[in-house]
This record gives sequence, C-alpha cells and structure tokens, in this order.
Amino acid sequence: MVGGIEFNMGGLKRIVFTVTNDLTYDQRMQKICRSLAGAGYSIQLIGRERDFSISLNKEPFEQTRLKCIFDKGKLFYIEYNLRLLIYLTFSQFDAACAIDLDTIAPVYIIGKLKGAKLIYDAHEYFTEVPEVVRRPKVQKVWHWVEQMFVPKFDLIYTVSEGLAELFHQKYNKEVSVIMNAPVLEEGDTIYATTKNPKFILYQGALNEGRGLEHLIDAMRDIDCTLKLAGEGDLSEQLRNRVKAQGLEHKVSFTGYVQPNDLKKLTAEAYIGINLVENIGLSYYYSLSNKFFDYIHAGIPQVCIGFPEYEKLNEKYDVAVLTKDCSKDEISAAVNRLLMDENLYQKLQKNCEVCTRDLNWQKEEKKLLNLYERL
Repeated sequence: MVGGIEFNMGGLKRIVFTVTNDLTYDQRMQKICRSLAGAGYSIQLIGRERDFSISLNKEPFEQTRLKCIFDKGKLFYIEYNLRLLIYLTFSQFDAACAIDLDTIAPVYIIGKLKGAKLIYDAHEYFTEVPEVVRRPKVQKVWHWVEQMFVPKFDLIYTVSEGLAELFHQKYNKEVSVIMNAPVLEEGDTIYATTKNPKFILYQGALNEGRGLEHLIDAMRDIDCTLKLAGEGDLSEQLRNRVKAQGLEHKVSFTGYVQPNDLKKLTAEAYIGINLVENIGLSYYYSLSNKFFDYIHAGIPQVCIGFPEYEKLNEKYDVAVLTKDCSKDEISAAVNRLLMDENLYQKLQKNCEVCTRDLNWQKEEKKLLNLYERL
C-alpha cells in the first residue's frame, strides 16, 4: 500500500531499469525506483561504473553498475549495449524499462525473448538533443533505432505534455506524463529573502545548449556571484571562459553534488537559473528537474520561456521568463529579481503554493497506476 492506495501486482513483480549514467546523481530514477519498491515490486537499476564513480548510497532497491573500457562515443555505446545484452540474458525479470534510446535495443531483444513487459521512459526526445541534431548521420541512426523499437513497447511515458504529444503523433500510441517533481517533505518552508551573501545558482549538466556561455558573459553586468553545480562536456571550456574574462571572483564551480547536498545548496541560493537554447525539439519541450527543485526550495528563477515552462508559469507565476539565452536577456531578468524586492517576494510566496500541486507524491500515484495497468 502506497499513499493509501493498495496495488495488486499480479504476475508483474521484478522490474529492471537500464540507464547509461553511474546512478549516483539520477534523481528521477531514484524517485521512480523508490516508489515502485515501496509498492512491493522487486526493482533493479542498472547503470555503468566510471573511473570517478563514488560508492552508491543504500537504497530500497538493487543497484548494479557495469564496467566499460570505453567512456564515451560510439565505441562506448556499442560496448555498453553488448555488456547489457549479456547481463540481461542471465537475469530474471517480469518487466524491463529502457531509459531513452541508448539502452533500448538490449531491453527489447532480451525482454521479448523472456516474454517480459516492455516499458520506455523518455527522459528526453533523444533524436532531437543538440549533440544528435548537429550530426545528421548520427541522427539518422537514432531515428532508425527509435522507429524500430519504440512503437513495440507496452508502456511509454515521458517528462512533459509537449514531448508526450510528439510521441503520440509520431507513433499513434498512448504516452503518459510523469513529471520530475521533487518529494514534498514535511517541514518544507520558504526561506527568508535576507540571504547573505546572495548568490545565483545553476544546477545540472554543464552541456551544450544550456545557455551557460551566455550566463557567464552576463555576469559582467550582474552585481552578484554565480555557482555552477555539476559537470559535463563543457566543464573545461566554461572554466577557461571564466578565467579569460577575469570573472573568477564572481563565478565558481562546485563540481558534482549529490542530491541531498544539492537540495541544501539550492535552499541557500537567492535565484535559480534554468535556461536551454532552441536546439532541437527535446530542449524546446523540456521540463527539467531544476525547474521543480528551485520551486521546492522557495527561490524564484530565471527561466527560458519555452511552451512547457510558459504554461506552468502562467498558472503559478514562479519565474521571470526570458525570450532567449542572450546575455542581455539573462542579465536583465536576473537584475530585475535582484532589484525588485516586491516581485521577488511575490514569486517566492507563489513557490510555496506551487509545491502543493507539483510534487512527487502526486506524480507517484500516476506512476503506480501505470504499472498496475500492466
């Protein structure tokens, strides 16, 4: 029984989930696996072990990491999928869930052989992420993979209504939405506006298309400091950009931060940053973890005005939206929040209201109902 709802799992008892990350920082998968384990399912989350991977935290579900020789690029994907294929061959499960396209082939092949239910959780629109969009030959391969496997899955869900509609139109299948909202915990409160010293926070991957270069440039016109919490493909490039512009006194990098520590850091921030550029439909219809994390921490945010964010902000008014990721748009929005205390306090109070509607407790009920229907 979860949240007062009793679930009858029938024959669906053991579920495996497959990702290509090292499990430590994947908040969505941690929430999903905890919820299903709490409902009585036997859950295994499979990822990869990297050279810099740290010890995994104890969870109410099984965690497995596969070690690869290659760390990135097509050789990594080939190796990881082969290792996953072999691992799943000797595993027992009633259902298998592929997270995005990069693990979908082994899940489908072995899942079909074992007569398991097949589930696809699209964290993004994989064929439309920037690193795929800018490489037409690579994009063509992933389009083939998507068309070959996705329509054959028994259950499909994703992170936003916009992405769900895209998948529905493409494959004429029902696609559900499980948003990345945080757990609403007892004692969650809105933090005081007298934070000293004030700082701006970006949390998440330091990857292409997140507006991070423009954010750093905008800091020249912002009287505040910025913390970038995370790592990614642009880590070295962004650090060099900060040094080249002499902004070391304004911009700092925290490196990877574990979810519990990230929650504390977010609560200490004054303004959150949630920017993505219009590079592919995946970003255009995104609905990120950080959007909800800032809300639950009670901090107003500067957010890109793409459809999913615009729709929620019209209802809850928790962010200052920007038209694009240009440095002038960013600096104007951040300075507006820094200088207009009445606006800041209004958005902060709205965050508290919003958390009562957008939280994992509500998303969990939808998730468990989906799995019960299998």
